[in-house]
Amino acid sequence: MLTLFAIATLTASQAQITLTQLPSGGNKKAMVGERIGLTDVVIHYDRPAVKGREGKIWGQLVPVGFVDQGFGNSKAAPWRAGANENTTIEFSNDVTIEGQPLKKGKYGFFIAFDSTESTLIFSNNSTSWGSYYYDPNDDALRVKVKPVKTNNNAEWLRYEFMNQTENAATVALIWERLMIAFKVETDYIKHQIASFQNELRTQHGFYWLPWDQAAQWCLQRNVNLEQALHWADSASSATFGGNAHFAPKATKAQILQKLRRNEEAMAIMKEALPLANMQELHGYGRSLLAQKKVKEALEVFQMNFQKNPNKFTTLVGLARGLSANGDYKSALKYAEQALPLAPDSNNKNAIAGMIDKLKKGQDVN
Repeated sequence: MLTLFAIATLTASQAQITLTQLPSGGNKKAMVGERIGLTDVVIHYDRPAVKGREGKIWGQLVPVGFVDQGFGNSKAAPWRAGANENTTIEFSNDVTIEGQPLKKGKYGFFIAFDSTESTLIFSNNSTSWGSYYYDPNDDALRVKVKPVKTNNNAEWLRYEFMNQTENAATVALIWERLMIAFKVETDYIKHQIASFQNELRTQHGFYWLPWDQAAQWCLQRNVNLEQALHWADSASSATFGGNAHFAPKATKAQILQKLRRNEEAMAIMKEALPLANMQELHGYGRSLLAQKKVKEALEVFQMNFQKNPNKFTTLVGLARGLSANGDYKSALKYAEQALPLAPDSNNKNAIAGMIDKLKKGQDVN
């Protein structure tokens, strides 16, 4: 009797062990993800196929609204937005979905379909099978979107990232001849500044360049300037080795200008200019031109020419500086001297274009 019981127990336990196979119904497992700003968005789902059921997917195979599926404890369940297990979507940072906030984390994703206006559901329950145990008390967020008809037939359900920008993207479910899409936005600036703060506490903070990189990023976007000035102080200090370089001092001066502390900015630039190499001086002159500070730009181009005479870069700089100040005749002379020194065909063509403009009395900037 004991032997028979042991055999029966072993047989029962072995019956619970299953091998890995393809999902049921011929569906395909899939994963798609993308980084939006500094936020990773990852979707896991199973892909059903149309299989000759054109015209019978939306509103039939995919029911309208909330229905009793006859299994599980949910009497009003949405569609699982895929097949088999839960479709899940995970965000590594806080986001907004169609303008509504959603905390970082992993969510079950469901859709209460309606051809006029579908309800997208992000559920705190991401581990159940399908939507048979859907509970509205688990909802973290609901948003409404309008499905859009498509021209092409998508045999296999898929998710795509579309309309990407620096801080946003549209996530679209596409199947048969319909697309259900929603916009995901991140606070990229907030996340980037937090990332800088964390990284500068690590080994990255032992050298001036990362401090300058963080300060420059804020300068270019005109955000977080007070902290950026502290970062520029560190970048240009002897502690991290930036005191012997032009770039961190120039960054600090530009931040001071943004903060309307112009006298301090000018004093820093006087310290910085003797440290600049030819390309740095040329770039600084070009930035002054972009700010319409044409006299100051010409002074920088002249300084660069004195330090690095008869070089292609400094000749072009003088041509630009003189042109910006209306001295087209002198600008033409230096542009013509630069032409035979052009390092490649692109530069040669650019200088030829400048010469043509100067001959017509036009500014080359």
